Amino acid sequence: MRDLKKPLFVIPENFKNKTIDEIQESLTSETKSSAGDKHETGRAMLQLEREKAGHQLSEIQKINQLLSKIDVSKTSQTIGLGSVIFTTQANYFITVSAGELKFDNQSFYAISANTPIAKLLLGKGGDEQIKFRAQEFKIIKVI
Repeated sequence: MRDLKKPLFVIPENFKNKTIDEIQESLTSETKSSAGDKHETGRAMLQLEREKAGHQLSEIQKINQLLSKIDVSKTSQTIGLGSVIFTTQANYFITVSAGELKFDNQSFYAISANTPIAKLLLGKGGDEQIKFRAQEFKIIKVI
């Protein structure tokens, strides 16, 4: 089961790299489309796009720092950053918010430690009951 973490970890890493590529492509296309544009509006729009890309890159750096803290070879009975959690409701991977991940015909939700469900799960262990949004479920296993 420990081998499950490595392929799940690759997906948020790929998500981060794809986002960086999209930002760089956006900047390149904005520069090309405004080349030769002498109007202030065009320059202002380009500046706004650059600022937006700068904020996005800053967020990516935060994601990168968070991903670098996850040791996929480590297992723990207590839920923390990098944990894979199996519950009666759904399966979770506490990493960065990257949506639903599929591996070996199973679905996992890559969630940030700051999400409401993750805040409830952090510090818990197997066989504990959790109540989230009026639904009760049980933690089956933590990797």
